[in-house]
Amino acid sequence: MKIYFLCTGNSCRSQIAEGFAKDIMPDDWIIKSAGTEQHGLNPLAVDTMDEIGIDISNHTSDLIDENFLFSCDYAITLCGDANDKCPVTPASITRLHWPLVDPAGIIGTKEVVKNQFRKTRDQIKSLVYELKSDIV
Repeated sequence: MKIYFLCTGNSCRSQIAEGFAKDIMPDDWIIKSAGTEQHGLNPLAVDTMDEIGIDISNHTSDLIDENFLFSCDYAITLCGDANDKCPVTPASITRLHWPLVDPAGIIGTKEVVKNQFRKTRDQIKSLVYELKSDIV
């Protein structure tokens, strides 16, 4: 099984989804994330995942690899921009869209921003667990 998580910058939401999926999906599944742009790994995404014992600090911010995209079983977009810009995929690929708030776009105190990262993380966790129950 191959799953590809996609968002705009591959810095927050798709990285968090990749981290959860690698943690809970079977070890022989290939899980990747990418973006329509490369924004670098967001340190708050790393910290937020570290709070719950999942290390994504070695992840890299990557552009969409069309070869992998066209070979995957699931392509999941986590923002409208990635959903709009994602190349057309064959019918054999299950496309899902999880429209989530970009925590990096929140303006406020450090605590407000951190809480949005946690909220988005927890939403993604629920969606990844739901995905697993649908597939397995």
